[in-house]
Amino acid sequence: MVNGSYNPWLVALSVLVAVCVSYTALNLASRVATAQRRYVRMWLAGGAFAMGVGIWSMHFIGMLALSLPIALSYSIPKTLVSLLVAILVSGFALAIASQRHSSLVRLAGGAVIMGLGIAAMHYSGMGAIRILPVITYEPVLLVTSVIIAIVASFAALWLFFRLRGGASWRILLQRMLASLVMGAAISGMHYTGMFASRFAPDSYCIGATATSSGWLALLIGGFALGVLLITMILLMYDAHLDSRSRQHAVALEDANARLRHLATHDSLTELPNRLLLDDRLSQAIAYAERRQGKVAVLVIDLDRFKMINDSLGHHGGDELLKEVASRLRTTLRKSDTLARTGGDEFVLIADEVAGQADVELLAQRVVACFVKPFHILSVDIHTAPSIGISMYPNDGSKAEELVVHADAAMYHSKKVGGGTFTFFTPSMNAFAQQRLELENGLRRALVNGELELHYQPKVDVTTGRISSTEALIRWRHPERGLVPPGDFIPLAEETGLILQIGEWVLREACRQARQWQVNGMAPMRVAINMSAQQFKQKNLVTVVRSALDNAGLEPGYLEIELTESAVMHNAAASAAILEELSRIGVHISIDDFGTGYSSLNYLRRFPLDKLKIDRAFIKDVVANPEDAAIVHAIIAMAHSLRLKVIAEGVETEQQLEFLRSLGCDQYQGFFCSPAVTPENFAEMMREKQVGKFDPLATMSRLYVPLKAPKTAT
Repeated sequence: MVNGSYNPWLVALSVLVAVCVSYTALNLASRVATAQRRYVRMWLAGGAFAMGVGIWSMHFIGMLALSLPIALSYSIPKTLVSLLVAILVSGFALAIASQRHSSLVRLAGGAVIMGLGIAAMHYSGMGAIRILPVITYEPVLLVTSVIIAIVASFAALWLFFRLRGGASWRILLQRMLASLVMGAAISGMHYTGMFASRFAPDSYCIGATATSSGWLALLIGGFALGVLLITMILLMYDAHLDSRSRQHAVALEDANARLRHLATHDSLTELPNRLLLDDRLSQAIAYAERRQGKVAVLVIDLDRFKMINDSLGHHGGDELLKEVASRLRTTLRKSDTLARTGGDEFVLIADEVAGQADVELLAQRVVACFVKPFHILSVDIHTAPSIGISMYPNDGSKAEELVVHADAAMYHSKKVGGGTFTFFTPSMNAFAQQRLELENGLRRALVNGELELHYQPKVDVTTGRISSTEALIRWRHPERGLVPPGDFIPLAEETGLILQIGEWVLREACRQARQWQVNGMAPMRVAINMSAQQFKQKNLVTVVRSALDNAGLEPGYLEIELTESAVMHNAAASAAILEELSRIGVHISIDDFGTGYSSLNYLRRFPLDKLKIDRAFIKDVVANPEDAAIVHAIIAMAHSLRLKVIAEGVETEQQLEFLRSLGCDQYQGFFCSPAVTPENFAEMMREKQVGKFDPLATMSRLYVPLKAPKTAT
């Protein structure tokens, strides 16, 4: 028998390749097990090739590590067959690892097949040596090597299942330790098989050359390690992509969930919106229909919200709405749904109610939760709900019908003063229809020229001289006659028509003031009321300039009256706009002073000319000491800020005398004259010029009764 020896460096290289193959195999098993269905075959094919090359390389390097007295040569076809067997065995192992579950019996069967395959690879590779006589094997060692291959295969398959999930440091450490054990087992099988080999003393190789086996082993080892390294890099990169894909998938799912939430919920209060409300109401109706039950719909609208919103600004209004939503939630049962449908309107669905008495108790709880003031931006805010109620099945069988009827009932509650609840009755449909007709008519009025301005003089308290007037809008309806502004201005503000109406008032007042001058009347300053919405327009100063230029009116003959809430909404921005208006010569006054929320610091900074005391303080100023004290304080404060003061709503001589005693500068009201048409105002001024003006006679001749003699436009 020919005796041989082993090159320790090549043995070490073969063991290193075996360990690297084992570690790569464990990671490949993990990837194959978790890969998406369409990528499993790709990873099986690529993994089988990488593992097969690694196992075969370890085997071939192990053979090259053996040094014999004779030179060796190898059959290329047989060598390639052994490589193919290694690849097939590796594919078989990965296929088993890709299964979701596997019993110990199935693992044992797979280990036998895999072990025999590894043995076949080894001994077919040994058979590739072109030596005569052929190599024989020690039976005991041969069987032992096969058993070792089967045991190593079973251990490998078990570890594949045990360690294929997860990517923690603990799992990685376990894979490293397992790869050492598997590498040792594979090496043990190989070298046991090598020890089983027997070479005859007179053996010789066919076609042997003197090629260095060391360099060939290094070349094969380098190639195998390179393949394994590339495989590991691909595994790591794929794991990175997979991790990012999972993160993106989670982020996308979160985004989709957020979008679904935003699509069905109000962003401010997080309550359901109209879309989700309609769905919930339809479900409640269907449920009630099956059980012959009842459903109540409560439309809740906040009283005085617009004034509060203008006073505190949108941020304050938003905070109030969130607090209201929070309080309303406390009135709900688990089965009820509270939604915000826009602005200051909420809708409450109460299902499974026994009858009207149950709904009355619920509505009373809703009203009661508004008794305590809301503390918003360090200010106590008082508001109350106007509630309209409709019930299924008496008031409608469809969701939309119930909401419309509850909405009509809510408007009825608001019309009677607010702070209460009203159940729907069929007669309320007429009110809703009238409101719709009024809105459509108002749109036509702008086109058809049905709007007109009436003028109320502003009188000097000391001299009785009239040097300015206030333009007040009226609507001459073709069927209803003269409609008071209190009936259509709130509607115009709700629908956004107030912007068009406000600009028309501005241009018409400028035109009329100039026309009076052309007709020979002494120049008269005309004051217009400007709504908060109009004042917020970005191009306001441009619009004012355009109105003055088109009319040919000097800016000093235009006065703009603004409420406290309009200018205090965004005081800093308001100051900038007022400065621009003042710079071009327009006069600015604060209307209804005392009814809003003002900062005296900003009043001092605003370029104002005049404060107008609200009529509410003038009405009982003679008899009510509190009103008298307020009026006195306003006049004193205004004069200290070098502002003139005008009182509106003066109707008696006693009121005028009291104002005169306090040093009030101007007044307007029925005591001098109501608001009259431009022609009548011109006639009144002519009478005054010739000394024939009699206030009482003028009022009786020119007064046209209106529900509200003045409103802000």
